[in-house]
Amino acid sequence: MYLIVGLGNKGKEYENTHHNAGFLLLDKLQKEYNFPEFALVKKHSSLISEGMMNEKKVILVKPQTFMNASGKAVKSLLPKLSLGAPKLSLVVIHDDIDIPLGKVKVSENRGSAGHKGVESIIQALGTKNFTRIRIGVLPLKGKPSNVESFVLKSFLSGEKKLLVLSIDTAVQKLLALVK
Repeated sequence: MYLIVGLGNKGKEYENTHHNAGFLLLDKLQKEYNFPEFALVKKHSSLISEGMMNEKKVILVKPQTFMNASGKAVKSLLPKLSLGAPKLSLVVIHDDIDIPLGKVKVSENRGSAGHKGVESIIQALGTKNFTRIRIGVLPLKGKPSNVESFVLKSFLSGEKKLLVLSIDTAVQKLLALVK
């Protein structure tokens, strides 16, 4: 079983922001793989959709806490999922300001590198032993002076083509993991 967590911030004002790259990828997966609509599960403070990919059970999760409290939602799901499950693989998908827009990296068992959502998950679980798919959002002109403000801004029209490329690449990397 795979628990695939896309990081983002809840609310309409954040829908197309750099920080919501994880949510954007899960939206694509939900549509392409005919998962049911996301449903709010208050007990887990998350929007959840369950389905199959590559003949494996997959649970897509969009925490509805703000980014820096994502760990609370992820931790609440683990006891429920580990009961009777032969193996649970956690994959966290998020934006990464240190990777150029259009690029994607997969990493395992690494620190947060300053990403507040990832740090929240590491703190809540007490481990960094999970897979991350990091979607680059670094603009072509370089790292902005105020990163926190930048990641909460919407993608510019010129960035959208690279975002689509990133998300398509991330989907392929995820499919390689879910096998």
